Amino acid sequence: MGKFPIADKALAEIWICKKCKARNARGAERCRKCDYKSLRPKRARKKEVKGK
Repeated sequence: MGKFPIADKALAEIWICKKCKARNARGAERCRKCDYKSLRPKRARKKEVKGK
């Protein structure tokens, strides 16, 4: 993704609420805004290939 692997790892630990799309901490079991149970991990973007 980016130039800094530490930053990439921190972004990958974020959980997104499927209902309100809020960002939550890595250990969250419920959304901090709407209290919804269903969370998904933040999608990791694939590295772009230059020259295409």
